[in-house]
Amino acid sequence: MSYGNQVQAKVYQQMEENIIPPSFEQLEAKAEEFLDAKPYDYVAASAGAEVTVRQNNQSFDKWQIIPRMFRDTSERDLSVELFGNKLSYPLLCAPIGVQSIVHPEGELASARGAAAMDVPFIASTASTYSLEKTAEEMGEKDKWFQLYWSSDLEIAASMVKRAEKAGYSAIVITLDTPMMGWREKDIDHAYLPFLQAEGIGNYLSDPVFLSRLDKSPQEDMRSAIMLWSQIFGNPSLTWEDLDFIKAQTSLPIVLKGILHPDDARLAVQHGADGVIVSNHGGRQVDGAIPAIDALPEIVDAVEDNIPVLMDSGIRRGSDIVKAVALGAKAVLVGRPYMYGLALAGEKGVQQVLRNLIADFDLTMALSGKKSVRELNRGMLKIQNG
Repeated sequence: MSYGNQVQAKVYQQMEENIIPPSFEQLEAKAEEFLDAKPYDYVAASAGAEVTVRQNNQSFDKWQIIPRMFRDTSERDLSVELFGNKLSYPLLCAPIGVQSIVHPEGELASARGAAAMDVPFIASTASTYSLEKTAEEMGEKDKWFQLYWSSDLEIAASMVKRAEKAGYSAIVITLDTPMMGWREKDIDHAYLPFLQAEGIGNYLSDPVFLSRLDKSPQEDMRSAIMLWSQIFGNPSLTWEDLDFIKAQTSLPIVLKGILHPDDARLAVQHGADGVIVSNHGGRQVDGAIPAIDALPEIVDAVEDNIPVLMDSGIRRGSDIVKAVALGAKAVLVGRPYMYGLALAGEKGVQQVLRNLIADFDLTMALSGKKSVRELNRGMLKIQNG
C-alpha cells in the first residue's frame, strides 16, 4: 500500500486524528480565527491589492490534468534527487521568517515537523531562533539556509559560513527582497515584528553583527534593532556580485525569485546551481506574473543545465503534480505549514505536509503515473488553449 492509501486508511479507521482541516481554505479560516489580526495578516496578506497572491492560486486552474487508464500504479516512487541528495518527495518547506509570531517555538517546531516527515526545511535569515538551533532540531535531516543578502557584506559572508558549518546542504539567496514591498495591511496595523526583536535571531547570534555594536543586545536591544534596519537589504546588488557569495562556501547556490527567462539564463551564466521560480507569494510586487505561468519558459531557458524549483501558490497535491509536470524538480510550500504551525505547532506542520504528500501521491496515481519521473507536460492541457 503506497503513501496516500496508508494515510487514508489510518484516518478512516481513526488510527490517526485530523488535528487540522485537510482543506486549505478551512485551514486558513481557522488560523484567522485563532490568531490576532496583526500576525495573521503578516502571514496571509500580500503586497498592494493582493492581485498576485490570488492569481498565483487561480493560475493553477487553467492547467488541466489528463488522466490515463489501465496503468499499473499500485506501487509509486515519490522520490527525487537534488544536488546529489535523494529527497523522499518533491517538496520542501519554504523559508519563512518570524515564525514566532504565530507560535512560541517558531522555526524550531517547524523544523521538527519537517524532519519528522522527511521534508527538507529551508531556514530563513529572518528567523527568531538562530540557524544553529534550528539545525540541532533537525539532526541529520536535509536542511537548506536562505540568505537575505545584507548591505554589510561581511555579515552576509558570516551567515553563509555559519550555515555550512552547522550542516546545511544548500544556500538559497532570495533576490526579490532588496527592500520590503508595499504591504497595505501591515502598514495599516503599523506592524513590523522585527522592530520588537522578533525575526532577528540570526543577527543577534552573529559575531560580525555583534562586533558592529557598542553594547551587547542584552544591554541595548534598541541599538541592535536599529542596526538591523540599516543593513537588512541590499538594492545595489548585480549579477557580478554573485561571485562574492560563491567564494564563501562550497555549498550549492540556489537563486530564489526568478520570473523572467533571461534572468534564468543569467543565473546559469553566472554559475548558480539552481533557481526557484517565485514571486514571494505575492508579497513583493503586486501585479507580478503568477509563478506557475512563469515556470515553463524558465525551464526551457535553463535547458537542463541546472534544476528549477517553484513556489508561490502550492496548496494541494494537484498543484505539485502540475508544477512538476511543467518541469519543476520540486516545489516549496509556505503559508499552509505556517497555518498548521499556528494551530498545532510541530504536529500541525507535520500534518499539513502529510496531507500534501498523500494528496500528491493519490493524484499522481489516479493520473496514471507511478513515479515523479513520469510527470511531464504531455499530461496537461491548457484550458481554452
